[in-house]
Amino acid sequence: MNTAKQLSARERINALLDDNSFVEIGALVTKRNTDFNLNQKEIPSDGVITGYGIIDGNPVYVYSQDSSAGNGTIGEMHAKKITALYDLALKVGAPVIGLIDSAGLRLQEATDALNGLGEIYQKQAMASGIIPQITAILGPCGGGLAVLGALSDFSFMTESSGKLFVNSPNALKKNFTAKCDTTSAKFQAEAGNIDFVLEDEEAVIEAVRNLITLLPASFEDDASYDECYDDLNRLVPEEVFTDKDTSRILKEISDDTYFLEVKEEYAREMVTGFLRLNGMTVGAVANRRAVKSEEGELLFEHDGTLTTEGCLKAEKFVRFCDAFHIPVLSLTDTEGFQTEVSEEASIARAVAKLTFAFSSATVPKVNLITGKAYGSAYLAMNSKHIGADMVFALNKACVGMMEENEAVSIIYDKEEVDLKEKALEYKELQASAMSAAKRGYVDAVIEENSVRKHLIYAFEMLFTKSIPAGSGKHGTV
Repeated sequence: MNTAKQLSARERINALLDDNSFVEIGALVTKRNTDFNLNQKEIPSDGVITGYGIIDGNPVYVYSQDSSAGNGTIGEMHAKKITALYDLALKVGAPVIGLIDSAGLRLQEATDALNGLGEIYQKQAMASGIIPQITAILGPCGGGLAVLGALSDFSFMTESSGKLFVNSPNALKKNFTAKCDTTSAKFQAEAGNIDFVLEDEEAVIEAVRNLITLLPASFEDDASYDECYDDLNRLVPEEVFTDKDTSRILKEISDDTYFLEVKEEYAREMVTGFLRLNGMTVGAVANRRAVKSEEGELLFEHDGTLTTEGCLKAEKFVRFCDAFHIPVLSLTDTEGFQTEVSEEASIARAVAKLTFAFSSATVPKVNLITGKAYGSAYLAMNSKHIGADMVFALNKACVGMMEENEAVSIIYDKEEVDLKEKALEYKELQASAMSAAKRGYVDAVIEENSVRKHLIYAFEMLFTKSIPAGSGKHGTV
């Protein structure tokens, strides 16, 4: 039995915003349609509360659907209140947060409700890349409403009460709820449709507040900063870099060892998330080979190859960072592409998208090679060759076409030579961090414990980076 506290629409807003900061807009707006006896039904505020307020000093606009008023269904005026909120947010340059708890479109209003939902879609599309958009699914979010979360930059969902679906589980061929609950937070997070899953509403609301403090208010806001009390020259324990879970490396190098991972349950071989370096928000993308529990139990293991899902996850995150002037840090440890039939059908397209995202991003870009960096998979991971501003490599890192033993077995095929000796020679000349540095492909080969200070100084140096906008409309990849 679920004992999590269910908050009302207004209580959710009050919990989200700083005390006494909420100003409601359109409190008296209600339905106009009278078909099917709607005039006999009271729907206060037409099922949605809208307004603005403050989160830790940051202005935000928020709407909260009220399931106690007409089941929170979207009708003509319900939608107009949300689109009017978007208009205000776009004018002032502030994030929009939607708290979703709705039974769907209001059937009595039919085409008016469809028109309203379409207009919300359009406002979200117009706001994309202009202001951050955050959706928290705290109740049912089905059918066309599922698109609201997908059009947002970040989506949250509760394990206890959130339900996200386009079609209900029982409507899916050869499926039913007891077999596979496709509406659950677990299913949707593993599919990549949800960025953060929390236990209950209070945890979701706190997590949304935390994310807002990390993000700029709009694309015109230079960046998001906080006071840094951590030592800028703090040494990082060398043993951290033996951990195959690179999220732990990112946590260790960040101010106050804080790292917020995005889409943690999806494409776990690729890490995306936010950290702070000298108070500056930085977006991070990293290859990952393993995930362990807090107790050290191995939960996930990967061979270090790029996958379709991993590339698409990273590509979307990099594009978000670029849109909002958030610098990007990448940790590279990859040795090729995953060799599976299903991957062969899609990997080239996904790698192209990732390559384009890194290449076209105009924000400061820094790459740290922590392990292996082989072949064209290495190129796609924010290498110097596709536009990284600074590239660092650890002493143990390998940079080249492929692993040295494989390379010499091809080069000296059918020749009688000492392959072990030739492998050592090949590694020194063509597959080491030092050989890449000698060619200018790596800016510095550094010690593990000095990583934090090198990254901070690199981003400080790149703070004023500016690239003129291109003459074209937009890329097509």
